[in-house]
Amino acid sequence: MIDAPAVQKLGLAGRSDALAEIGRLTSAATTGRGGVLIISAGPGEGRTALLHAAAGLHSGTVLTASGYADERDLPYAGLRMLLRDRLDAPSPEGALAVLRGAARVRPVLCLIDDAHLLDPDSWRAVVFAARRAGTERIAIVAAFPAGAEPPGFAVHRLAPLGPAAARRVLAAHAPDLADDVAGTLAEIAAGHPGALIDLVRGLTPEQRRGYAPPPESLPPDSLLRRRLAAELRTLPARTRELLLFAAAAPDASPDTLLAAAGKSDRGRESGAGRCVAEGGAAKEGADGGMAWTLTDFTEAERRGLITVTAAGVRFRGPLVRGVAYAEMPVARRRIAHAALAAVLEERGARLPALLHRAAATTGPDAALAKDLEAAARSADPIVAADARRYAAGLCPTPAEKAALLLEAARSAWLAGRPHQAGQLIRRIPAAGGSARVRARGLTAEMSLPEGRPGARDVLLDVAAELAESDPGAALEALALAGEAACRSGEQIRYAALARRVAAGQRGDEPPPVALAFHHVAGLACIADGDEPAAFIRLGQAVALADRVAEPGPLLRAATAGILIGDARRAAALAGRAAVLAREAGASVLVPQALELAALAGMASGDYAAANEAAMDGAAVARGTGQPVLAGAHLAVLAVLAALVGDRDTALERIASVGDGPSRPLCEWALALLDMVDGRFPAAAERLLAVVSAPPGPGSALLRVAVVPHLLETAAQAGVREAVEPVAVAFDRWAGRTGQPGWLALRDRCRALRADDAEIAAGHFETALGHEGEAGFPRAHTELLYGRSLRRRRRNVEARTHLRRAAETFQLIDAAPWAEQSVRELRAAGERVETPPPAGPALTAQQERIASLVAGGATNREVAQELHLSPRTVDHHLRNVFARLGVRSRTEMARLLSRA
Repeated sequence: MIDAPAVQKLGLAGRSDALAEIGRLTSAATTGRGGVLIISAGPGEGRTALLHAAAGLHSGTVLTASGYADERDLPYAGLRMLLRDRLDAPSPEGALAVLRGAARVRPVLCLIDDAHLLDPDSWRAVVFAARRAGTERIAIVAAFPAGAEPPGFAVHRLAPLGPAAARRVLAAHAPDLADDVAGTLAEIAAGHPGALIDLVRGLTPEQRRGYAPPPESLPPDSLLRRRLAAELRTLPARTRELLLFAAAAPDASPDTLLAAAGKSDRGRESGAGRCVAEGGAAKEGADGGMAWTLTDFTEAERRGLITVTAAGVRFRGPLVRGVAYAEMPVARRRIAHAALAAVLEERGARLPALLHRAAATTGPDAALAKDLEAAARSADPIVAADARRYAAGLCPTPAEKAALLLEAARSAWLAGRPHQAGQLIRRIPAAGGSARVRARGLTAEMSLPEGRPGARDVLLDVAAELAESDPGAALEALALAGEAACRSGEQIRYAALARRVAAGQRGDEPPPVALAFHHVAGLACIADGDEPAAFIRLGQAVALADRVAEPGPLLRAATAGILIGDARRAAALAGRAAVLAREAGASVLVPQALELAALAGMASGDYAAANEAAMDGAAVARGTGQPVLAGAHLAVLAVLAALVGDRDTALERIASVGDGPSRPLCEWALALLDMVDGRFPAAAERLLAVVSAPPGPGSALLRVAVVPHLLETAAQAGVREAVEPVAVAFDRWAGRTGQPGWLALRDRCRALRADDAEIAAGHFETALGHEGEAGFPRAHTELLYGRSLRRRRRNVEARTHLRRAAETFQLIDAAPWAEQSVRELRAAGERVETPPPAGPALTAQQERIASLVAGGATNREVAQELHLSPRTVDHHLRNVFARLGVRSRTEMARLLSRA
């Protein structure tokens, strides 16, 4: 067996799927059902390491061979290697006989590396044996380069390593590697294990820790680089030249590249031909040179190195592009960038032209730096980061350079590249003035979604340092440190800092800044314990949101909306922030906005919208490298599953979250499952711990959202007095919101706390009388009221409420709650079975499942896509069949296609 560290050292992290497929093949071979598997991958992508690992994992006989280019003319050289010279007269029949003889003793695994280099006779013998391996204890695994796979056999193409697997490979070779450097190397390698190993081996100690710029391509002594460079050198000179331009400008159209190549010619020597963009043979230019045409790309296309479309030239992968660029002399690269700048300037592409001008420039250039910064203000974050990074390199003074590096880092982070942001921050010079302090604030801000301890403390420190010299940055830091206002140890400090910063408010600030002032002032009022004033200031922040079109301020407004109980408004603002963040390319803000939208949707009772936001948010957070934030979305999904009693799904989602800042949400979900099972003391204990825990992600909403369930379980467990202070605070807060949903919950809680049955009934009636209250929360109130009436033997009234509860729970697929309602109905004297589906209408969850199944997905695939358990998918699918009146997936797909 090969242990996990050894597998990572071999570059096999993330190759468990390939090893599993080989394992299935060898397992089948042990029962006389042998077969063949082709492993396909490019150079350095792990073919050889995978075969070594397979050899170590196999318990039977292992026969190995490799193809060699200089042995292709030696008949049966490869076969002799594979069979260890056991053949006197090599032949396909003889090879099969030897393999059969070995298989009678132990199962045989044949591993052939670089099988495309085997001599033809050996390969024919292997194929002959392979075709007859189906009834033998023989498994054959052969590795081929991508694109050279032989026909007729099953092929497993090694996929690029994912980010997590890539980081494991890097950690195995360099445990001291800084996180942001690891992210950069993973991006350069694009999931290529060989490239990861070559890159990390070529780092200097300063580069490992991030204090020197990382490499832009593979190191010169990299075997993989030498292979790729050799492949490029065999191309025609004109094709290599064009590939340099394509590597320098990956987003440029082919005609732009051809025009730049022609301009480059004219810049280097007089008499070079004018360029043309049409296809066909190369033509002579008006001044005697050879014009550049699309046919100059042909040889590189034929070999699969590039793909040419009207949109641009795409390389086979980032590594090929990087080597094509790095192999050109520095002087030639500058000429290429200068030519590209000239052509793009002529065509009105100002920012791309400036970027190429910067790449072609040596030494400081204050004017160009100023132009780059101006253009970056209206660019997507990913482009703005590059523009500001170039501009910083052109600045003559440390202070200007520091300010631009800081802005470049912020842009890189917003674009979902925290590793690049971290490296830019470390490049800020010590003489950068306040930029160094603000950089600490940005580092803390980047840590907030990850729940790193101390991040809010750092933001308060930054606000204190900048309160007088840079009040705008101090205001930003205080707004980001928001939850610190709720922490007992930081409330006084937060309020004092907020007053210092607020003293600089003039009253004529633009809406985003005014919104921030109101937001921070509201948080300061919370820190001071002045809830009425907090509601006023936070309400003003929400009111200003309509005059704001940036995602950051909208996120603050959404948070303010949650704090004052306006969940529907908060959900709308967070949804708008998510849309604007996507449009602006600020990908890192999208999952943050969706988290707020999910929490607000859950608070407003719109569980379908909350589920949609959390599902989307989990996917986006993973895609932008924010696993902790992805866990927060999964925790919200766990609560949503637990609310409707879906135990299997809730527990699977909780397991995916693990321990971390989102654990309180998981505890809420577990408490809800306890409630479903009637374990009220356990549920009350969990919920009390949630309410009394230190503030964390989403805690502002969590502390009030769990209170109705806490009071219900406390009443059932007989510990109502222990939660009375929480009940009083909730009663006051909910009344101040003025929102029907919270008022209904307030009145339900009053009913649960009442000692007199008639008073309790009055509160229940008031709770059900609030307009706009519907869905699960209302059904739950109906159930509690009906149960209370039944216990007082007012069965006729009880049945009305219990019947409504059962119908609603059934409609929203909250099966355990529907069953409770039916049991109470029976106890109230009504003869009733579990209510049948009310009609063909599907819930949002059912629609999503039906759509995926109709598209051909299996139950397990649906479960993985929607973070559900397979049992839950099966349950929903049976309900879908019943509601639609169909009996199979085929019938359902046909019905949905006509809808």
